[in-house]
Amino acid sequence: MGNAEKLFAAMHRNPRDWSLAQLQTVARHFGLEWRQGGGSHCVFLRDDGRTLPIPAHRPIKPIYIKKFLALLEEISNA
Repeated sequence: MGNAEKLFAAMHRNPRDWSLAQLQTVARHFGLEWRQGGGSHCVFLRDDGRTLPIPAHRPIKPIYIKKFLALLEEISNA
């Protein structure tokens, strides 16, 4: 099991206190792209056009982690 897979599993167990760099590691593993133009949000992009903006400050609120996980699960189930 790789580092990204361990992070993904840990996010499911506890959606609190994750950094943007950790989300980007998991996103890279699943082939999800993102853009962060120096603003206050990082926007994760799917191939089908669906986006998920996440505030770039730390800690990221659990609701954003749950939405991020749901976005990734839709990719892995497709």
